[in-house]
Amino acid sequence: MPVFTDQMQRKVTIADSPQRIVSLVPSQTELLFDLGLQDQIVGITKFCVHPKALCAAKTHIGGTKNFHFDRIEALKPDLIIGNKEENYQEGIDTLAKKYPVWMSDIFTLNDALQMMQQLSEITQTSPRAQVLIQQIKDQFEAFVLPDQAFSAKVAYFIWRKPYMVAGSQNFIDEMIKHCGWQNVFAHQPRYPVVNPEQLAAQSPDIILLSSEPYPFKQKHLEEFKQICPQAKVLLVDGELFSWYGSRLRLAPAYFGQLLNEVVV
Repeated sequence: MPVFTDQMQRKVTIADSPQRIVSLVPSQTELLFDLGLQDQIVGITKFCVHPKALCAAKTHIGGTKNFHFDRIEALKPDLIIGNKEENYQEGIDTLAKKYPVWMSDIFTLNDALQMMQQLSEITQTSPRAQVLIQQIKDQFEAFVLPDQAFSAKVAYFIWRKPYMVAGSQNFIDEMIKHCGWQNVFAHQPRYPVVNPEQLAAQSPDIILLSSEPYPFKQKHLEEFKQICPQAKVLLVDGELFSWYGSRLRLAPAYFGQLLNEVVV
């Protein structure tokens, strides 16, 4: 059986053309469907929601950080696909003792495209993947930023009580850069907890409230306006900032809409 190196530099022995795939990451689940693997996908997480009808028909094996091992065992997977950040090490280690587990580790757009290429080689879907990868490259290359975007300072919130933001060393920060914005918390790693005083001290021009993992709503806008009266506060689609699968095709157009809202 062929041996593949995943993005954590682990050697994984995987059967030719796996037929029973469990996906532990929503964005990668959507990618697998878009690669035409709907018949091979047997298990997904409860957070895997795209495409809706196809996901509803699959066995749910728990959350991204809480696997039901008995359900996975019943599915008899010949490939499990996870991600370093989104899944939990203890669960992955347990699964890797019994099954081939291929892990992604994604910080940049290039990492995401590499993941797509590698998974397509494993699943023998390279022609579809090449079309998808080229579409994403074309969309990002055609995305032109207005000059005003480069001076905007942004805070991107992923959680409330406590407030948590996107710092550096994560895919959200990469997408913020693609919008031409400066992440005011890029001096901190990953997803720091911040308080209102720290937010006010950074004086962001724009505050982005993500739809996931915390579902920020219209009612939360005023809360942040009180802290930073000078800032524009917007609700944003978290999937288009944090999903690194085939949904990336939609990201540049969405970023363009956001820039039109905030650039005067």
